[in-house]
Amino acid sequence: MSVKLEILKIAKDTNKYLKKFINRQKKSYLLKPMKYGLFSGGKKIRSKVLVDVGKIFNINYKTLIAISAAVECIHSYTLIHDDLPCMDNDDLRRGKLSTHKKFGEATAVLAGNSLLTLAFEIIADKKLKIKDKIKSSLIYELSRCSGHTGVAGGQYLDLNFEHKKVGYSKVIDMQIKKTGKLFSFCCIAPAIIKEKKIITVNELNLIGAKIGLLFQIADDLLDYSGNSKIVGKKTKKDIKSGKATLINLYGYDKSKKFINELQNEIISKLKKYGFKSKNLIQSLEIIINRSS
Repeated sequence: MSVKLEILKIAKDTNKYLKKFINRQKKSYLLKPMKYGLFSGGKKIRSKVLVDVGKIFNINYKTLIAISAAVECIHSYTLIHDDLPCMDNDDLRRGKLSTHKKFGEATAVLAGNSLLTLAFEIIADKKLKIKDKIKSSLIYELSRCSGHTGVAGGQYLDLNFEHKKVGYSKVIDMQIKKTGKLFSFCCIAPAIIKEKKIITVNELNLIGAKIGLLFQIADDLLDYSGNSKIVGKKTKKDIKSGKATLINLYGYDKSKKFINELQNEIISKLKKYGFKSKNLIQSLEIIINRSS
């Protein structure tokens, strides 16, 4: 199966799992905006990375899809909140109206919050057949990746750094928190499920952070040079908003060089897993060369 077909399959299976899980929920007024934010498209790259690492450790595919569903809830919550007027103020997401433009700001905040908690409900679900001890570890790590030391903290720094002179180390730290931490979870979750030693978990945590950084810089390059119709939202916003990015710090060409060096560094760290890391290495190419 080609990489593109595999991405489509993983996205389809993750969405199928999420729809089944949501259909088991009690009816509420927030389900409609939650579904709108959750099923707005997207390649499910985080799910692909999680499944890729899961293959290295021979973990059951259905288990990986369940954890991927939780990750996509977290990711969708961050996107809903990221688009709000008090954050990045985006009217469009993946070519459609942002959740707050469709349902109102207050509803968007509550829908995002609900997706955040739904992620932990998915992992805690009795139908997910993994040990309670492992579930607890997964919830703990996903909490850390999502909160003030992860995505939320990174978003705070991103907003706080606007129109300020920010150095390289602070930009990297911010982008790893904002984007890298959730990719780190995608890489360590399979190792946690397989009850691997802490040294392996720590190695994968670092690899995940670098993959997330790769994704974020690729995203910044898209904002700089991409076509807004293809990307699905306004481009060139980072410069106008005075965002702290490597492009604003070093320029487009140096950022392109950096991303290629980072890719090679990740591949080097994956060599110890041999042929089993092939899918993950292919995913790096998809991340760098995507057009939306």
